[in-house]
Amino acid sequence: MAEKKDYYESLGVSKNASKDEIKSAYRKLAKKYHPDNKETGSEAKFKEVQEAYDVLYDDQKRSAYDQFGHAAFSQTGGGPGGGNPFNGADFSNFQGFGDMGGFGDIFSSFFGGGSRSNRNTGPTQGEDMVMRVKIDFMDAVLGRDIEISINHDEECPNCHGTGAKTPNDIRTCPTCGGTGSVRMQRRTMFGVMENQEVCPNCHGSGKVISDYCPKCGGKGYVRVKKQLKIHIPVGINEGQQIRVAGMGEIGQRGGPHGDLYVEVTIKPHQYFKRERNDIHINVPIDFTDAILGTNLDIPTVNGDVSLTIPPGTQVNQILRMRGQGIKDLRNGKPGDQYVHLDIKMPSNLNKEQRAILENYRNTYTKKDSWFSKFKKNFTN
Repeated sequence: MAEKKDYYESLGVSKNASKDEIKSAYRKLAKKYHPDNKETGSEAKFKEVQEAYDVLYDDQKRSAYDQFGHAAFSQTGGGPGGGNPFNGADFSNFQGFGDMGGFGDIFSSFFGGGSRSNRNTGPTQGEDMVMRVKIDFMDAVLGRDIEISINHDEECPNCHGTGAKTPNDIRTCPTCGGTGSVRMQRRTMFGVMENQEVCPNCHGSGKVISDYCPKCGGKGYVRVKKQLKIHIPVGINEGQQIRVAGMGEIGQRGGPHGDLYVEVTIKPHQYFKRERNDIHINVPIDFTDAILGTNLDIPTVNGDVSLTIPPGTQVNQILRMRGQGIKDLRNGKPGDQYVHLDIKMPSNLNKEQRAILENYRNTYTKKDSWFSKFKKNFTN
């Protein structure tokens, strides 16, 4: 059997990572590898990061993993070379190992000690789902409603979630007597230990079905295509998510659905460049307007707004237009727009234009030119 990958390595975090860092890393990887992601989805990788997250985000499980590695969660028999030697042992009253305190609780929870069940047999909420949508630049700036199509698992209308053809086809599990769990014995280095586990026949439901529903094949749910209206709020940014409650994966054993998270990606604009809530735009102007100054109607995300170009404006000068950026997603306060001036020089002049510029050049001596001032720095 292939050796399991280190959980920290699976999530791409350090061994002293905080819970927030672990959660953030998991969510990014879960989006990337989710089987519904047509571009990068991978069921194997998704299960790997899910398993790593389940352990590292839980303080007790993480403590056990840091001390014993993957052996802390092995379900194989005990003894030399037989996997986890503590599997099935009851450490609930263990007082050794100095100041370790909750050591017995850790073994009881994760190595199958006592009467704990290794799996939850009650209702379980479904997993959250993540999908991406690409929207236009101005839709992110101004907000709008969009429609998306998803495949959604819903309770089978034929069997109402039971998975059986008729109610008479459901009977109490003969293996566990309807409890959903059975007691198992394992031989360990401490002797034969008894442990309560999920019933292998009914998988914890306490019921078995003799004839399955023809519509859902016994699953209890059917997959349908749904159209959802999603509101894109004003000012949403690249990578932010919109939560749609109850539209994730279906729950287990009657549990509620998970949630759907719609992650937004934004198409770039031809002219506007976004930096947080600020807008940057390159605007070409004639050199005469830069020299003499003028008023220009500048495009903004809110429409054209008049901007004064001061006389003597220099190449690559940046002018600020306060409040003409994007409204903040939380407080509605707008950012600013920064106008990067691109001063254009004419490549062809007619006789009249050339005469005017030559006359201007004759109004000052060569020693007063910018080039002459520059050359003085190189004289001895």
